[in-house]
Amino acid sequence: MLIIPAIDIKDRRCVRLTQGRMDAETVYSNDPKEVALKWQSLGAKLIHLVDLNGAIEGSAKNFDVIKGIIEVIKVPVQIGGGIRDERTAEKYLSLPGVKRIIIGTAAYEDPEFLKGLTRKYPGRIAVGIDAKDGHVAIKGWVTVTDDSAIDLARRLEGAGVSSIIYTDISRDGMLKGPNVEATKEIADSVSIPVIASGGISSKKDIGSYKGVKIEGIIIGKALYSGDLDLKEAIEAAASQ
Repeated sequence: MLIIPAIDIKDRRCVRLTQGRMDAETVYSNDPKEVALKWQSLGAKLIHLVDLNGAIEGSAKNFDVIKGIIEVIKVPVQIGGGIRDERTAEKYLSLPGVKRIIIGTAAYEDPEFLKGLTRKYPGRIAVGIDAKDGHVAIKGWVTVTDDSAIDLARRLEGAGVSSIIYTDISRDGMLKGPNVEATKEIADSVSIPVIASGGISSKKDIGSYKGVKIEGIIIGKALYSGDLDLKEAIEAAASQ
């Protein structure tokens, strides 16, 4: 099980949001590159980068910041936030060190666009499924749809998606533990590898995923608040 530290970028700074609310941010660093280098030094094998401004506005607003991070680290990254056209996807995928990009809103709104990307870039397109009360949330979590997360996950079967990143919005940034049951339900419903996200606050939370068929866990706020040490998290995951 892979532990993936998250770096969320808003207005060029490293921040964490509470339940995805753009007006509920905590700034942890004015230099996301330093944060990335720290996670690399502590043993991260993959880093999760999110352009929060891009997620809201639908375009790559922090591209140069993300490019700057990639230029100074040696570990691969996965990138999400506002990737809703082929030009933006191509810009990110052309950068060395980008393992995959994450499509969210566009995967829900334009399945044919998603299929076109997976055909052109096999193994490099993930889909982020963000859910509130079990329903898919899009456009930076601002719009909650009537579709269930499980139904969307099942529709992705056969689309060539490399992985699904599942986030329970209500748990994100709250440090109150993950929604293991919902994650397990998603993982059991599809053959696509699933990565869990949202709510991890301790080694015990990592252990709660024992027996759940997930590829990895994204951890954000707990690493920044000091509730969880990245090295300890990696060791806890290795023992699963």
